[in-house]
Amino acid sequence: MSLALDPAAQDLLFREARTANTFTDEPVTEEQVRAIHDLVKYGPTAFNQCPLRITLVRSTEARERLLPHLAEGNRAKTASAPLVAILSADNEFHEELPALLPHFPQAKDLFFAERPVREKSAALNAALQAAYFIIGVRAAGLAAGPMTGFDHEGVRKEFLDDDHTPLMIVNIGRPGPDAWFPRSPRLEYEQVVSEV
Repeated sequence: MSLALDPAAQDLLFREARTANTFTDEPVTEEQVRAIHDLVKYGPTAFNQCPLRITLVRSTEARERLLPHLAEGNRAKTASAPLVAILSADNEFHEELPALLPHFPQAKDLFFAERPVREKSAALNAALQAAYFIIGVRAAGLAAGPMTGFDHEGVRKEFLDDDHTPLMIVNIGRPGPDAWFPRSPRLEYEQVVSEV
């Protein structure tokens, strides 16, 4: 059985897409970022909670504040990426639920009144949205370099607040020379899928 998505699009989004480790200096425009958001905002989340927040790091000053919080091996590629996005979970996402879930506005207080419940739900659903974001970057013809090797608390204090939990940092741009490591193996269908 074939997929409905064109094979070239399948390659762009998955088969040929790789984590980029070098980038050209071609800028990533505001229009490109808006187009990515306008596509990926339709990805599903529980209760349509949409807890992902994106902090764009574009200026030299902001980049210099970010680099010390990264693992040593992530600094050079982040320093050279045209755009860096800090993806975080908004633990106060429930404040938007009456607008995002107008047919069930009481979900805000019924399910998400307690902070620990919100934090767990925000982390899971923002991680889903982070995956959508990476696919959206690829759909824009750009390369993404997602990373979790950083001081999460340091990044939170430097760029966010107590209501946001950093999940990952994504370098974005056109791939530069020697951008890819060799493709690592993947698990086969039988290793992943089971029936009961």
